[in-house]
Amino acid sequence: MLRHYRARHEKEESVNPPVINPGVSRKQAIDEAVVNMIITDCQPLSLVEDVGFRDLLQLLEPSYVLPSRKAIKTMISQRYEEKKEQVKKELQSAVAVSLTADMWTSINMEAYLAVTCHYVDSEDHTLCTSMLGVQHFPQQHTAENMAQVTKNLMEEWAIAEKVTCLVTDAAANMIACVRKLQIRHTICIAHSLNLTVRKSCDQIETFTDIRHKTRQIVTYFRTSTTAKEKLTRVQLQMGGPVKKLINEVSTRWNSTYLMLERIVEQKESVLVSLASLKSDLPPLTTDDYKIIEETLGVLAPFNQATVELSEEKRVSGSKVIPMLKMLHHSLLRNASNVTTEIAINLVENLKRRLLETLCNLESLSVMTIPTLLDPRFKTMAFLSVSKANDAVKRLKSECVAEMKSAVPTQMEDAQAGPSTLYAPSSDDNLWQHLDMEVKESKANSNVTTDAIIEVQRYLSEVNTPRSQDPLQYWKTQRLNYPTLYKLAIKYLCTPSSSVPCERVFSKTGEIVCKRRNRLGPNLLKQLMFLNKNV
Repeated sequence: MLRHYRARHEKEESVNPPVINPGVSRKQAIDEAVVNMIITDCQPLSLVEDVGFRDLLQLLEPSYVLPSRKAIKTMISQRYEEKKEQVKKELQSAVAVSLTADMWTSINMEAYLAVTCHYVDSEDHTLCTSMLGVQHFPQQHTAENMAQVTKNLMEEWAIAEKVTCLVTDAAANMIACVRKLQIRHTICIAHSLNLTVRKSCDQIETFTDIRHKTRQIVTYFRTSTTAKEKLTRVQLQMGGPVKKLINEVSTRWNSTYLMLERIVEQKESVLVSLASLKSDLPPLTTDDYKIIEETLGVLAPFNQATVELSEEKRVSGSKVIPMLKMLHHSLLRNASNVTTEIAINLVENLKRRLLETLCNLESLSVMTIPTLLDPRFKTMAFLSVSKANDAVKRLKSECVAEMKSAVPTQMEDAQAGPSTLYAPSSDDNLWQHLDMEVKESKANSNVTTDAIIEVQRYLSEVNTPRSQDPLQYWKTQRLNYPTLYKLAIKYLCTPSSSVPCERVFSKTGEIVCKRRNRLGPNLLKQLMFLNKNV
């Protein structure tokens, strides 16, 4: 153990030692370190009362007096207020923000609403994520209540006028909530893909039977000590690594993919283990394995897409349409490669459902404009040429509107008085209204022309490599395309999924555990805020 520590971790610690403010006393520095550990590692506040922890600190720092639980709680509250002000300042400098929202129920059957915020840093042009809050939600989960809590949160953070889009799952109350808030809305693509694949798989009865047989085998090896030990011995005898079988979760299709992938990988070990165990389980046949292998080939691109579209630190909203287009092409390729009836049916089911989703998304401005503003994709991302042309028209309209809002003085000048070109006589204003209309028409015509030229110049450029960060592209092109730059900062901050909220709840589940089931909603909100906004 000591050798492992010295070889792997001692060097890491020497490279990145903890930074201690020279103006802070030794006791204050250790206090801060204890608070950091509680926040970062989701430790209970009662840690400071644990005998083992107190003995450890006594050994390391005999003169140090550990703060009480109440003092630690006060320190966390102070840290929360400081961090909150810091995040508020960052959000004030953001031009536009997008939100994700989701509901969660704790082990105490208490409901919480989480909201995360996504925006582009105005200086280094990187995508930033901040968690705004995990709000206790004792009310009924109606659209009205959810809209009110979300509205209060936006007002608290002073971002109500900056929100460009809200990403949620497809729950009816969530959709109604966004409608009441009158914000642009998009459904989490991870949920859409999950629904597409799950329904396509469930529709094939024979494939459902194979999954059921696989689940039985996996459950047997995961619940029986004898079976588990036997599988481990067989894996070692075959010279392979020891790997547990994976069971599927009915709500997540990729767990089905991982289950089938692992059962194929451990095919020989499982067959040998089952043969030597007294079990009534029907083993998977050669035909079953062939079907599984072909379906894995069909589903592999969907698994890759789910992982890629769940990223937080990279632009992902603009990637949805081109990703679905690539999934469609992968299905067309697989259609000529698969031979089993089940795999053929799966391909057809997926193609039909995917086209429905893609057709819908290619008509939504909240999805098409970010795609066009991503220099890696532009119009090439679209499956439908007519939908791409419609999207370009919408982008030009957005560009015109942005230009008009940026130069309001043109309209003010038109309304300030009679035209100098068509000045009325000094004794009446008979022609004033017509002169104003002429001047307004000329100003509008100039703005429209400028917008069309800027969009056409941008779209005519060669697409950038897919590995390039689109935000860094716009950082360098902000002077060449000033209006499109503003739109890019506004639209490219929208994430493709509500996975950031799910990650919040994964961490919240670690905090609200059996050891700390009396944790109050306010302290939970502070701990989660500090943990996710490190």
